[in-house]
Amino acid sequence: MAGVVYYKTQEEIELIRESCLLVCKALAQVGSMIRPGMTGDQIDRVAEELIRDHGAVPAFKGYNGFPATLCVSVNEQVVHGIPTKDMVFQDGDIVSVDCGVFMNNFHGDSAYTFPLGDVSEEVMELCRVTNTSLYKAINQATVGNRLGDISFAVQQYVEREHNYGVVRELVGHGIGRNLHEAPEVPNYGKRGKGIKLQEGLVIAIEPMVNLGRKEVRTAKDGWTVLSRDRKPSAHYEHTVAIQKGESADILSDHSLIEAEIAKNDEVRAVSLKEIAA
Repeated sequence: MAGVVYYKTQEEIELIRESCLLVCKALAQVGSMIRPGMTGDQIDRVAEELIRDHGAVPAFKGYNGFPATLCVSVNEQVVHGIPTKDMVFQDGDIVSVDCGVFMNNFHGDSAYTFPLGDVSEEVMELCRVTNTSLYKAINQATVGNRLGDISFAVQQYVEREHNYGVVRELVGHGIGRNLHEAPEVPNYGKRGKGIKLQEGLVIAIEPMVNLGRKEVRTAKDGWTVLSRDRKPSAHYEHTVAIQKGESADILSDHSLIEAEIAKNDEVRAVSLKEIAA
């Protein structure tokens, strides 16, 4: 993903925000309906219909040949799972759902992991830590900091404080007119390294965290990435804009998703842990 970093105007950032909010509306719709016994294909069709009803197109469908609107990854599947009729959700599963849209010439991208039913406390803690690491990273996304400060925030919290595995092969990214733009945003790294963060940079930050070891492999379908030790993995993602002032502008909105989860007895809420940097 090496290449030119495109800084966005405020007008462009607002268009990206619109795309991100539509992504979160689609994820909120998933959150309202997902439950054990449903299939990946069912939630995928609902998300695609909602996106197209708003005059947008699913950004993932057809991207490098990917066949679906959503990436739906269950338990040890880290990311890029293909939703099918054969993908039946079970009580105790965690289901990572990643969604992108293209609208008004700009992309939006966000992801959320849904714990279904009787999920073990060990796996719930993985979800809480992964979700919290996202916000710790966002706290470092300020003008004058370096890209490595974001990366270090995730790794320090996840690996050193909680002894989980941060996936190395998959990273966050710049986003705008293209779904994936420079710079890459790893979830591991050193403070003070990498490009200096400047106003107008828009990036997708997305910790992908394994309960066990960090190593992953790709399934025979050529898409689905799995933890090599087959232990569960969690994934949360926000798109943010670097702006003047104390904090980044979070363009996606997980509160839409969490409001729907609160109404769905089949999905457990993922509360945040301590957020202070």
